[in-house]
Amino acid sequence: MVGFDADDTLWRSEDYYRAAEAEFRAIVSHYVNLDDVGARLYAVEKRNLALFGYGAKGMALSMIEAAIEITGGKISALDIHRIVELCKGLLQHPVELLPGVADAVAAVAERHAIVLITKGDLFHQEAKVRESGLARWFGRIEIVSEKDPPTYRRLLGEFGVSPAEFVMVGNSLRSDIAPLLALGAWGLHIPYHLTWVHEQEAGVDPDHPRLRVLQQASEIPGAIAALVG
Repeated sequence: MVGFDADDTLWRSEDYYRAAEAEFRAIVSHYVNLDDVGARLYAVEKRNLALFGYGAKGMALSMIEAAIEITGGKISALDIHRIVELCKGLLQHPVELLPGVADAVAAVAERHAIVLITKGDLFHQEAKVRESGLARWFGRIEIVSEKDPPTYRRLLGEFGVSPAEFVMVGNSLRSDIAPLLALGAWGLHIPYHLTWVHEQEAGVDPDHPRLRVLQQASEIPGAIAALVG
């Protein structure tokens, strides 16, 4: 069985979040002149993950909280509204498949059972899956609150496959690769040109025997075929 991550593996996502963060910096800069606005925003986001989870809605609440903290409560209601609007934009951005993804997913689905495993806001992720045009290829679509060993262990049990029979394709070492390598599964890592700092917090041996690093989606079918032998 083959699992696919969604954001920044199948379609663009982090680009839009980076643009929103840049706009957030611009809004806050009218009140304070600081070099660490991004780091302070991330600190708020990180401490709120257990409450808000991942996705644009959690980011919106964290941006509002961070803006109030950073400006010492001076930010106007109008600028708070601007922050809400830019986060609404995140929920409405187009779904743009990455090059070669549609063909790669179709090719893998011809030979293997495939599942989609993603995390984030339920409504937003459902909408992106629907708009992507890829839903028909996946036997199951799982939108989870966290991607960690317990979650993957539960899912593999529900899928009825052992870790050694499962390959995960994704851009995030922290969320898509490290937890499954720890369980004994295989990982195909396709780095994206942008990665949220939270997803960079993972230590994975680049020479791990069950890890393969790819550069583009077109390589996925061949890499899986090589694993199957």
